[in-house]
Amino acid sequence: MDTQSRASRIKLVAFDIDGVMTDGGLHYTDDGGELKTFNVQDGLGLVLMRRAGFELAIVTGRTSGVVAARAADLGITHVYQGVADKRAAVAGLLENLGLHWADCAFMGDDLIDLSVMAHCGLAMAPANARAIVKERAHLITKAGGGHGAVREAIEFILAAQNKLSAAFAPYLVDA
Repeated sequence: MDTQSRASRIKLVAFDIDGVMTDGGLHYTDDGGELKTFNVQDGLGLVLMRRAGFELAIVTGRTSGVVAARAADLGITHVYQGVADKRAAVAGLLENLGLHWADCAFMGDDLIDLSVMAHCGLAMAPANARAIVKERAHLITKAGGGHGAVREAIEFILAAQNKLSAAFAPYLVDA
């Protein structure tokens, strides 16, 4: 099945954080607090996707208050942090939502993401993903994590489902 056909079936899109929604850098403050930088265009893409009726999830191996805050800001309610077995976490979410693996897309960039990518209907990787991850991805974005990869993947899925124009419509104005 080609990538476009895979994308046309998607109802749930799940993302890793570090290296996907961020550039993978970890910044610590003097008091041990953690800082992450997120791409605002990725954020609007996530809002557009949610408004278009997709379920969204974050599944990350690390635990961070910054991630919880970002998810809340974007209206993402399915947030799984500190996850060692991402496949099991996504399988449980699919079951709760009454969906199947073919209905799920996942974007990851490193070894911990491979177990879920191997099962989902559309496996995606940003340009900066490890080579072994890109070898197993159906879609590799031109943009790197934290630099528009999420938005690029979202627009691909929306276009495959003929929902891109409708998602953009509220923002387009006639000059």
